[in-house]
Amino acid sequence: SQFALKFETMHVDFADVRRAIDNDELEPCFQPVVELHTGLLAGFEVLARWKHPLHGLVLPENFISLAEENGMIGLLMQRILRKAFLSTPVLPAPLELSVNVSPAQLHDLSLPSQISKLAEEGGFPLERLSVEITESGLINNLERVKKIVRKLKNMDCKMALDDFGTGYSSLRYLQAIPFDVLKIDRSFVISMTDKRESRKIVAAIIGLGHSLDLITVAEGVETEEQAEMLLRLDCKMGQGWLYGHPLPAARIPQMVETAPW
Repeated sequence: SQFALKFETMHVDFADVRRAIDNDELEPCFQPVVELHTGLLAGFEVLARWKHPLHGLVLPENFISLAEENGMIGLLMQRILRKAFLSTPVLPAPLELSVNVSPAQLHDLSLPSQISKLAEEGGFPLERLSVEITESGLINNLERVKKIVRKLKNMDCKMALDDFGTGYSSLRYLQAIPFDVLKIDRSFVISMTDKRESRKIVAAIIGLGHSLDLITVAEGVETEEQAEMLLRLDCKMGQGWLYGHPLPAARIPQMVETAPW
């Protein structure tokens, strides 16, 4: 499938991104998230992809920043989430979805109502939704984010801190925001089998997650060796190419039915 391919960086400008949004070329893809101790499929992370008419599948590093810089990230997210939620009738309970929110969107107090409306249109229960934010969205914006998170939690959404360990003042944010999930950045996971320092960081993050009653999710799991090490360290969840590439909604039933784990 072309949706499993990774393309090199291509040059695009904002006019291209605007055209992609207007032409409805943005698509959600779904990457499996797996329970490491049981091997069971736990759900999927929704990832934005641009189905370019000439270049095929374009990865988000080529267009997300342009949308953010030009005030279009909210509209882009709405297009992706609407399609993702409309695809969820093929996602059996209790499988969950996780979605990423841009730091720029954390200035918009209407974000929770937008997510609620889109989920209602797609018939997806919000108690099976995890909203991921990064530390960069909290810098100089903590009070506003607290209001947004409070609304999301009142809607029964879970909250995840993404790319943990790569930002600043992490412990302060863990104290200030009622997170449910702690995601370990892929850079530590990929290098932990070769670098003792990375192993120590991963172990420390998992230990911190346990002490705070947070679910730990390791990103970027690519090998059995990494998965076994994470299991020994008592990490709860894993996602990465070992378990599957991000694939379009049409492939969800096949992923659920044929998952080898």
